[in-house]
Amino acid sequence: MLSGLDHLVVTVTDMGRAVDFYSRVLGLEVRYRDAQRVDLLLGDMALRLHQTDTDIAPISATPTPGSLDLCLRCQLPLDEFIQHLDALAIEIELGPVARQGANGPIESLYLRDPDGNLLEVCRPAPR
Repeated sequence: MLSGLDHLVVTVTDMGRAVDFYSRVLGLEVRYRDAQRVDLLLGDMALRLHQTDTDIAPISATPTPGSLDLCLRCQLPLDEFIQHLDALAIEIELGPVARQGANGPIESLYLRDPDGNLLEVCRPAPR
């Protein structure tokens, strides 16, 4: 019946700060839909940013910055991604650690975006 995810809305307090983080730190391509909505391209889907003080409808019942817990797949080996984060002075909250992903064992690290959302960045676990 369903075949995948098209986009996921991330509620943010400061659009510019969020766009900078997701593009500079995570390397996502930015596509401006209009003054209130920005898509961050992620494979064949997007993270769609909505700022808290905008009038967009419909929205979730309680859109709350910092309430997201999201796992993103990384193309780079995690040690290279860690070097990238270190160069940008981005704090790693935990990891790398072994976890179970949707398609099997993964190796993950955890960081937070400017709104406090928990972002897990993963790679398939080494065999």
